[in-house]
Amino acid sequence: MRVRLETLGCRLNIGEVEAMARQLACAGHRLVPPGETADLCVLNSCTVTASAARKSRHLLHQLRRANPNAALVLTGCYAELQPDRVRLAGADLVVGNADKDRLVQILEERGLLTDADPVPDVDASPTPVAAGWRTRAFVKVQDGCDNRCAFCIVTVARGASRSRPAEDIVRQIRELTAEGYREAVLSGVHLGSYGHDLGQRDGLSRLVRRILAETELPRLRLSSVEPWDLDDGFFELFSDPRVLPHLHLPLQSGCDTTLRRMARRTTASQVSALIAAARAAHSWMAVTTDVMVAFPGETEEEFEESFSFIERASFARLHVFRYSVRVGTPAARMPGRVDSAVATSRSRRMHELGARLEEEYKRRFLGRRARVLWEDAEPYGLGLRWSGLTPNYLRVLTETPAGTNLLNASTETELLQAMPGAVLGFVPGVSIQSTFAAPPFVRSA
Repeated sequence: MRVRLETLGCRLNIGEVEAMARQLACAGHRLVPPGETADLCVLNSCTVTASAARKSRHLLHQLRRANPNAALVLTGCYAELQPDRVRLAGADLVVGNADKDRLVQILEERGLLTDADPVPDVDASPTPVAAGWRTRAFVKVQDGCDNRCAFCIVTVARGASRSRPAEDIVRQIRELTAEGYREAVLSGVHLGSYGHDLGQRDGLSRLVRRILAETELPRLRLSSVEPWDLDDGFFELFSDPRVLPHLHLPLQSGCDTTLRRMARRTTASQVSALIAAARAAHSWMAVTTDVMVAFPGETEEEFEESFSFIERASFARLHVFRYSVRVGTPAARMPGRVDSAVATSRSRRMHELGARLEEEYKRRFLGRRARVLWEDAEPYGLGLRWSGLTPNYLRVLTETPAGTNLLNASTETELLQAMPGAVLGFVPGVSIQSTFAAPPFVRSA
């Protein structure tokens, strides 16, 4: 069958859809991209913000219009919280998060997956949802969350924290490595709580050490880790070059008063100490974060305190978003809703700060070399423009002659010039240097 997979939201959602894609491909089904008619459409939805919920509904309607005769299946957090609304929008089947890992089996049981090719051909069925097929895989190691942050609906949608058995994760990473993947991203709703339900307070560190010891995966990256979950030996992990120097610590606010209202289990000073420890562990460490503005009751003084802390912390990248009311959360009942115009102004200022900090971080590495894992390419002029990632999560672009194949190659690359959202790089002997907008960067003494 021709199957269209779509996903919105977090890296965990991406990892779940990639797992579905592999199962479908191994069963002989063909994954189709946008523009090609499908027999079955599956949407892994998101509802972390009101905007994400709207996007989920919009994409659901798009899939129905583009594939009027296809079976339409919805899963994910929006489907979990609004199943009746989803059915009214035209979904033929709604699968809750608790059954998501069995989705392919459920589709077969319901007769929505039929007439599979008896000879699977995984190579002919790359998933359209991943930027780098056979390059970077998102591996789900944990689901659910035991935190009770005042603004978050995900705990309701995903349930309590649950850890996958380590042997299953190691087996999956071995399989991915054998298939040609060069990087895996450990993902979860509350990744840092991995192993807590098994009585292991240092469960994530144990898991990383086991992956390093029992697999030959070249690059291992961690997704978001809550600041209060890091054990005493956590930063020792980065002494192994296979553990990539990128740490996403979701801060939400740099103001302690706001953090307390959010029911976040940390303070700005504690996060500051973690940032210092992270940078001491690896000189290239990229520390990125999430920042929320206009949380209920946030005063101008609180915003300025948060802004100043984030500026001093010099994060490599900010993910900025305005507070979004989620019915069913404590914050939805809090007084002191911030005026929309004020919220917009604060969001704009924080975005501008994020752009400046990102630019400053990128410029630290101009004139240096980094090993880039190339993920994909698009036509550019008479050649190709390739896109890849450094270990410390810098997006790098380079131009090559047509016919050059850098896909899944890991090359030493000169970092030459900062540009919006990326760094221009040069691969000796491969890149077309003459097309660069500026000459190679020369570092001053």
